[in-house]
Amino acid sequence: MTDAPTADAHGVRTDASTLTIRRLLPASIERVWAYLTDGDLRRQWFAAGDMPLRVGAPIELIWRNDALTDPPGRRPEGIGAENRMQSRITELDPPHRLAIAWGAGGEVCFELSEQGGGVLLTVIHRGIPDRDRMLSFAPGWHMHLDILKARLGGPAEPFWDGFARLQADYAERLPL
Repeated sequence: MTDAPTADAHGVRTDASTLTIRRLLPASIERVWAYLTDGDLRRQWFAAGDMPLRVGAPIELIWRNDALTDPPGRRPEGIGAENRMQSRITELDPPHRLAIAWGAGGEVCFELSEQGGGVLLTVIHRGIPDRDRMLSFAPGWHMHLDILKARLGGPAEPFWDGFARLQADYAERLPL
């Protein structure tokens, strides 16, 4: 276990298979919730796809990371221009909590709480099977949340450039 996660910092490994990352966002809780649940808004920072708001509802997440920033930066070899994942909603408490199944056994939970004039968004990704996946997910979540913050008011680094920089950084930060 590592230090407690803080807003606007790197994600931390909170147990062997869990990454927790937080961002303090300059928006209302309703606006951040819309960016999590509305496919058109979500595709601007994370992944497209319809999301019927009910527990058990199937969803498809469609990543097109080259479209998140202009310029996108250089995509790493072996990563496609589009990736898809079938999922489903496992928890729903608008506008405070949304959890979705992730792959074969993981789960990603988004928790929102009002803080000052903004919203603290906590992303908890459980069930990450190994360190290699952790070193892929950590910079990915980091960049996606940086882009979300930029969409709510601020600049964004090119996605793939930030991903590559953070991948090396997380390799040092996350213990074996």
